Amino acid sequence: MTLQVRAVTLKHLPEEMTEQVERAFLIELRNVPHGDRPRIVMNCSSLRGMSSPVIHFLLCCLEEAMKRNGDVRLSAVPKTLTASLQTLGLDRLFKMFDSDLEAIKSFQRGAVPAPPLVRNAAANNAVAAENAA
Repeated sequence: MTLQVRAVTLKHLPEEMTEQVERAFLIELRNVPHGDRPRIVMNCSSLRGMSSPVIHFLLCCLEEAMKRNGDVRLSAVPKTLTASLQTLGLDRLFKMFDSDLEAIKSFQRGAVPAPPLVRNAAANNAVAAENAA
């Protein structure tokens, strides 16, 4: 069995997000030469705040990647912004890593299936009651 190593694109987010910067960045992302399943790591080390334009931009990047069955991961997110991402629920959409290398390696690791979830009867009843409410 041979595993194919696919290319990962590393992009550094600018300090300030303007419409022109966003537009140019998205055009560049659309032209990433991965065709099928683009893998993009966004380095967030220069970000100073989690403003609406930055959030919109990240979601647009994720949308572009997902259109081609790809993914976007964040690296070097400043600790001050990690809490903002969690508060907004974006930590559920983006995997975050401390360094670019960790994020790149995460694309190249084989997916390990999660073990099956085993519940007892009491837990199943609690879940059913919760869903009914």
